[in-house]
Amino acid sequence: MENLVNIFVKAVFIDNMIFAYFLGMCSFLAVSKTVKTSIGLGIAVIFVLGITVPIDYLLEVYVLKSGALAWLSPSLADVDLSFLSFIMYIAVIASMTQLVEMIIEKFSPALYESLGIFLPLIAVNCAILGGSLFMQQREYATIAEATSFGLGSGVGWFLAIVGVAAINEKISYSNVPAPLKGLGITFITTGLMAIAFMSFMGIKL
Repeated sequence: MENLVNIFVKAVFIDNMIFAYFLGMCSFLAVSKTVKTSIGLGIAVIFVLGITVPIDYLLEVYVLKSGALAWLSPSLADVDLSFLSFIMYIAVIASMTQLVEMIIEKFSPALYESLGIFLPLIAVNCAILGGSLFMQQREYATIAEATSFGLGSGVGWFLAIVGVAAINEKISYSNVPAPLKGLGITFITTGLMAIAFMSFMGIKL
């Protein structure tokens, strides 16, 4: 249990998808204008990461990596399907994104309209694919560890986008120079938060 908590906390605060790796910046920059839409997209990202990372873990362990198919037959012990990893991961991500889109459209049409094209674009959000690739790279021992990492990554992305959106809502009422309005001030805010965040966590830049 302690190890799962460590993985979760590290994914949220140390290996934060936005502040440590700057993954998922397209939707992050576009949607981080209001807290309401940021919360909606953040929750969707948590759900997709929390589901796709463990599913991709099972695919990796029992189907894709070298020798993974030995459980089916000893004759398949030498089969290596790891070259299909990207395709399989993206297929899982696209399926989960479609599920999230249908759920939000049914239960919160207003949020669905607010998020617009950025909701289906979760399927090509590099933070989502990054979660599965990091899981593969780190070779977690159990599905519980992979799930903890996926949820932590989603929560970290959620906190980042909501935090920047909250700042942006306040900044919109202040005297920001015209050339810096919009994406300019968002880039500056995100960069400063990333520096402060990584410095606070004791990570060498």
